[in-house]
Amino acid sequence: MPDWVPARRRQIGQRLRAARVHAGLTQLELGQRIGRDHRTIHRWEYALRIPNLEDLLLLADATGAPLADLVR
Repeated sequence: MPDWVPARRRQIGQRLRAARVHAGLTQLELGQRIGRDHRTIHRWEYALRIPNLEDLLLLADATGAPLADLVR
């Protein structure tokens, strides 16, 4: 895996967290809205795992953030 990939994953995780906080949601509340466990939200935010496209679409909808802003 190229060196830039883990850094990019961390950036996306930070954007996910920022969108969640801006929406006034806890990890638990966001998880409930999109049908995922709050531990999964934590793993995405800290780049331990990566969300798939379906999850990204759900995250964008639940937080009101444009999908492009989450992954740019």
